[in-house]
Amino acid sequence: MAEAAAQDLLLAAAFVSDAQYNRNIPFKTSPEAVRLYQLYNHWMMRTATYFFIFLNLSLALFEEPAVYPLPFLATSVLEVLCLLVFLGRLTHFAKVTLHNVFWKDTKNICIMVAILLSLTDLAIYGVLRLYDVRSIRWSRIVRPIFLINFAESRQIRRAFRSIRNTLPEITYVFLLFMFSLLMFSLMALKLFGERNLQTAEGLPYFRNYLEIVFDLYVLVTTANSPDVMMPAFDFSSWYALFFIAFVIINTYIFMSLFLAVVYNNYKKHLKNEIRKLAYMKRRKMIEAFNLLKEKEGEQFVVREARWKQLVKLVAPDTSSSHRELLLRISDDEQKGFVGTVYLPWDQADPCHSAADKKSFVQLADLLNIQVVTLKIRRHPLARWVPALYGSAPSRLLRSVVRHRAFVWTYDAIILINAIFIALDEESPYISYAEWVFLAVYVLEILLKVYTYEPREFFGKTQFWNWFDTLIIFAALTATILNATLKSTMKYNSQQILDIVFILRVLRLIRIVDSIQRFRVIMNTLINIVPTMLTFGGLTLVVYCVFAIIGMELFHGKIQYFPANSNTPHALECGNPALKDSLFARGKYCKNNFNNFASSFIVLMELTVVNQWHVFANGFANVTAQPAKLYFIAFHIVMVIIIVNIFVSFILEAFFVEYSLEKSEVETAIEQKIQELGMGVQEIQDSGCSAAAHVRGRDTPGGRRPFL
Repeated sequence: MAEAAAQDLLLAAAFVSDAQYNRNIPFKTSPEAVRLYQLYNHWMMRTATYFFIFLNLSLALFEEPAVYPLPFLATSVLEVLCLLVFLGRLTHFAKVTLHNVFWKDTKNICIMVAILLSLTDLAIYGVLRLYDVRSIRWSRIVRPIFLINFAESRQIRRAFRSIRNTLPEITYVFLLFMFSLLMFSLMALKLFGERNLQTAEGLPYFRNYLEIVFDLYVLVTTANSPDVMMPAFDFSSWYALFFIAFVIINTYIFMSLFLAVVYNNYKKHLKNEIRKLAYMKRRKMIEAFNLLKEKEGEQFVVREARWKQLVKLVAPDTSSSHRELLLRISDDEQKGFVGTVYLPWDQADPCHSAADKKSFVQLADLLNIQVVTLKIRRHPLARWVPALYGSAPSRLLRSVVRHRAFVWTYDAIILINAIFIALDEESPYISYAEWVFLAVYVLEILLKVYTYEPREFFGKTQFWNWFDTLIIFAALTATILNATLKSTMKYNSQQILDIVFILRVLRLIRIVDSIQRFRVIMNTLINIVPTMLTFGGLTLVVYCVFAIIGMELFHGKIQYFPANSNTPHALECGNPALKDSLFARGKYCKNNFNNFASSFIVLMELTVVNQWHVFANGFANVTAQPAKLYFIAFHIVMVIIIVNIFVSFILEAFFVEYSLEKSEVETAIEQKIQELGMGVQEIQDSGCSAAAHVRGRDTPGGRRPFL
């Protein structure tokens, strides 16, 4: 009986943990499978999986064409090791899930196919290499599949689902946009094709229909404006009306329409995702409740002792006082049990049991609310030299430091410092002033540490205090080191000077914390960083795929040579096809696809959009004109779709940040803290006090302010 109860508790803990972290994995319920499932979800296992995923992706830096070449055997061994880890992780997942569910899951099939393709391609490439036959590592393009399809990457999969769900609506807008583009291109051909106009480079102007389509598509992105218009505008000022109409319709209307469609669909599908997650969370909690419930009169409940065991198993790091607080919230009337689930409802449908707001089902939300205990200690100087620290001058000094005018004074000093940073560094007066500013900043830190308890001042949540201190003392160290080198060796280290200059500028960020509206914006940005990582992963996938394709298409076509190089065609990036081209004249030779890192830089520049048509024309000149389709495809995928989804996410995040109030669970915890007198509870034996604070963990970025 005791063993069965322990097994039920273990299974219930797995259900509660899934509800807490929004996991929806149908795992086996045998004790061995549950233990394997908990091991599968352990943070060390997840971290190791991500490590090998990124190691597998980073192999492109060391494979031909390589940034840092490694022997083929070394990269092959590393890739096989990564694939074995992925296979082991997939096998582990198969052990804990139902067989019919595992084999019906598309992401598992994708991982197995990707492993098989990678091993096959690696073997073929290795054999051909033995016979000095050059081949293409085509399987590298499937490596991002591992980042997308493992169970840990559900946030990235949700982002891809959002794109997939948005595509139908985008397609209709895109087709209408293409119809407009083709119509304007046809009009441009008829208007300008027979005028014998030439571009600034002396090339025929608007005489080839496909070239016109490409040039007008570039104009939509404004990258070639007003250059593309000038030959026609020089011929007749009236022709400017054609380009004005084109820009208004296609750039301002259609591009805004793309954003509107993406944002509307993003919101709609986000609500659906949240609704599904809420239903899944409730279903998991009801399953956990049904494992632990006992009959109490006409209702089923979970006994207090059982509830405590469950919470300790799900969140072993929580303190006993934290667990007691959660219990007092769940069992508000202190009846000795948790959960009010009535018998008739439970028999009818366990997923729709009647439960009040403080029932067992709320436990997952309670665990996602971070309760931070801050111990308010006496200052060490108050214990060591109480007479001095408690004297009238000391109290006056501390009151000055705590006053708002003290912050305003240092804000003014920061602004004055900004003026000095912008002035001539060679002037000795400016150099001396820098030492003065450093001394003033160090004095500020010392005064604050004197006024506030050091462990409180440098607490885990005191980001700006840590930022101030690290920046100031790093700048002080770098400045002293540079001055020492200059005086003893008559030598200025450019690297140290660069660090000093950067640190001086970073000090100006301190003023952000002094303005309330700035703090709100900065806190919002900080809080949405975890979710922004999802879009970072999405961007990484797109960049990896296009980088690998770009290397196979354009590797070696364009070369970079130093300015004093005597290599033939060095001014044309090593390719005579670029002679007199905008690409060569703009000295863009270093923007190439000759290795993985360079490819990422080019793709980043293409994402910014400016001058992307020069890149497209340059690479088309050294290969073939259809190569422009590669750049158009990247613009559509990255700029029109993913960047717009990212903008939609930022808009929604800021709307939520400014409008959303505390959740009922957070409010309940705060009220209970006040009822229990935990807001400022004296601890007599240690001579200090403890303050409990609530911060949302499962809300966007855990952004709730401290009480």
